[in-house]
Amino acid sequence: MQTIFWLILFVVLVVIEIATLGLTTIWFAGGSIVAFILAIVGFSLPVQIVAFLVSSILLLVLTRPIAIKYFNQERKLTNAESLIGQKAVVIETVDTLHNVGRVEVNGQQWSAKTDEPHEVIEKDAVVSIEGIQGVKLIVRLKEA
Repeated sequence: MQTIFWLILFVVLVVIEIATLGLTTIWFAGGSIVAFILAIVGFSLPVQIVAFLVSSILLLVLTRPIAIKYFNQERKLTNAESLIGQKAVVIETVDTLHNVGRVEVNGQQWSAKTDEPHEVIEKDAVVSIEGIQGVKLIVRLKEA
């Protein structure tokens, strides 16, 4: 009975993975195969459950980052994401504490702020775009 349970769990998890393509349940499907093999060999249910959990977590932690790296190669960056790492010019002084500041990048104007609340970046300075928070670019003064 335990062997059938692990086999059914494997099939269900694989079907869920195929339906969602989220790279989440596949690792637990691998764990269910390990438990299935242990059930065939004759190990007790507690050993099977521990093996399922340990192998699933190990697969998740050790192989998921590698799989995501290769499966997401064709993912296209959105317009906003493609701005990260680019340079921009400050067209209105950036003062995060007073919630003001604008930059221009690729001919587009964006609201901007810094990670440091007391940092002020003057107009015409060149900044590096570090990230995006909501509709504002997170900028840092470009070092000379």
